[in-house]
Amino acid sequence: MTAAPPLRSPAPPPTGTPTTRTTRRLSALTALTALAVMTALALLAVGASLMFGSSRLSPGQVIDTLLHGGTSELHAIVYGVRIPRTVVGVIVGVCLGVAGALMQGHTRNPLADPGIFGVSAGAGLAVVVGVYLLGVTSTSFDVLFALAGALLASIAVFTITAAGSGTASPLPLALAGTAVSALLEALTSFMVLSDRDALGAYRLWVVGSLSGRELATAYAVLPFAAAGLVLALLNTRALDNLSLGTEMAQGLGQNIRTARLTGLAAITLLTAAATAAAGPLGFVGLVVPHLARALVGSGHRYVVPASALLGIALVLSADVVGRLIGGVGEVGVGIVLAVIGGPFFVHVARRRSLVAL
Repeated sequence: MTAAPPLRSPAPPPTGTPTTRTTRRLSALTALTALAVMTALALLAVGASLMFGSSRLSPGQVIDTLLHGGTSELHAIVYGVRIPRTVVGVIVGVCLGVAGALMQGHTRNPLADPGIFGVSAGAGLAVVVGVYLLGVTSTSFDVLFALAGALLASIAVFTITAAGSGTASPLPLALAGTAVSALLEALTSFMVLSDRDALGAYRLWVVGSLSGRELATAYAVLPFAAAGLVLALLNTRALDNLSLGTEMAQGLGQNIRTARLTGLAAITLLTAAATAAAGPLGFVGLVVPHLARALVGSGHRYVVPASALLGIALVLSADVVGRLIGGVGEVGVGIVLAVIGGPFFVHVARRRSLVAL
């Protein structure tokens, strides 16, 4: 009696079969649904930023002021304070969220932060130099100095790396950024300890805050933020290729050097704009990309917009909390992010599925 042939498991369907296409469509639908929910969260955060603050106004008063102008006092609060800081908060949230997604994508490091290229250190040193050497006391000039310092620090990091092993690998960039940051922070410490005015200006700036920001601040950093976002969107396909490995990306026709330089330019512009506008804000660029990947998957065409939306929601929500718990003096958004973000990031880091790249 002939034995029956052994049972074989069915072969997986080849790429392009109806099953594969259906899976991709379901994945895309899930990602788009998550993006819609995140858009709603970002809009709610914008609304909360306009409605709540240290000045106790009812939602009806705020809406009436937005639609009809309101009294002179209400107009000054809504149009002079809340709208400018909300606009700046939106720009900062978008910039840090997207910069964090690009940074972690290029370095393949789940703990990578946008400030690793010396951007924050360069901005801080420039603010101190403006006060220490030039006697600058205007917030508008502080923004310009911070922006210039952030860009110059990034250029220094790129120049050092290019003179060595090049930008094809992310490791030399991270090492150069760490070294430049340490040097700039040492110079900053020397100046702030030598001059009381410089110490006061640096102390207010380094906390990270949206308080007192004007629309002029948004206008100053918006061109850099817009240019960074354009480069980030152009870089998404390259990031997906690089996630497969350098050799595989080259096999797919990806120019590694061009991809790295495009991504690094985007990170620099976005982080410089955010740091100049609100000071160095931690946690946003570190954890937001992890949450985005957990919600929409690893494809960067979804991760980048998701990180932007989550960045808006997080920055504005932290700012609202700081306004409500701080009374008249308020609590800087950087402090709120540190208090909330530290324990939360420990929880996220313990879940390997969220930090895997």
